[in-house]
Amino acid sequence: MTKEEQAGKRLAKKENAKIAMDKKEAAKKKQALEIIKRLKIQYPDAGCTLDYNEAWKLLVSVRLAAQCTDARVNVVVEGLYKKYPSVETLAEAPVEDIEAIVKPCGLGHSKARDISACMKILKEQYGGNVPDQFEQLLKLPGVGRKSANLIMGDVFGKPAIVTDTHCIRLVNRMGLVENIKEPKKVEMALWKIIPPEEGSDFCHRLVYHGREICTARTKPFCEKCCLCDICGKNGV
Repeated sequence: MTKEEQAGKRLAKKENAKIAMDKKEAAKKKQALEIIKRLKIQYPDAGCTLDYNEAWKLLVSVRLAAQCTDARVNVVVEGLYKKYPSVETLAEAPVEDIEAIVKPCGLGHSKARDISACMKILKEQYGGNVPDQFEQLLKLPGVGRKSANLIMGDVFGKPAIVTDTHCIRLVNRMGLVENIKEPKKVEMALWKIIPPEEGSDFCHRLVYHGREICTARTKPFCEKCCLCDICGKNGV
C-alpha cells in the first residue's frame, strides 16, 4: 500500500469516526429534548430549593449547602440574616460570630471564612452587588462552577447548567453522558446536547426527580418514572 493510500485510509477512518460521533450526539440531543419535555410536565413549577430574595443571599446559601441539605440551610440563614441583614453588615461581622450561626450546616469554620471574605469583596469591589459575569463569580471565595451557574441561571436568567449530585447521577443513569462523574466534564458534555435556554430549569427538575423517583440511597422507583421507556437505566 502506497503512502497516499495509507493516508487516504487514515482520513476515511477519521471521517467515519466523526460521522458515528455526530450520530451519537444527535441521538442524545433527541433523547434530551424528550426528557426535558416530560420533566416539564411532571414538575412544572420546579425551581431553586434554597430560599432567597436577594442575589447575595443565594450566594451565601449555596456556600452553606455544601454537604448540607437545602432544608437545613433555609432554617439556619433565617438567624444569620436577622442579625446581619445586608452585605455590608455581614462583611463587617466577626468570622467567629458567623461561624457560631452557620455551624449546624457543617464545616462551619471554612464556610464562615468564605462567606466573610466573599461579602467583603462584594462590598469593596462591586458596591454590594453580585457580579453578573461567570468568570467574576468564580473568583469569589467559596464559589465554584456549580455555584456560579446557579447564580447565572436563577438570578440573572442566563444559560446555566448546575451539575450537583442529582444532576450527575441522573444524566449518567439516563445515558445523556457516559460514565462521567467529574462535575465540569458533565457540564461540558451537557452543554453539547441541552438547549442553553433549558439548562437551568432542567437541572432544577433533576433535583426534584432525583429526590422523588431516581433516588440515590434506595433503588430508584422506575415503575413510577415518567422517563422509564427512554432511560438507559445505567447502573440501576
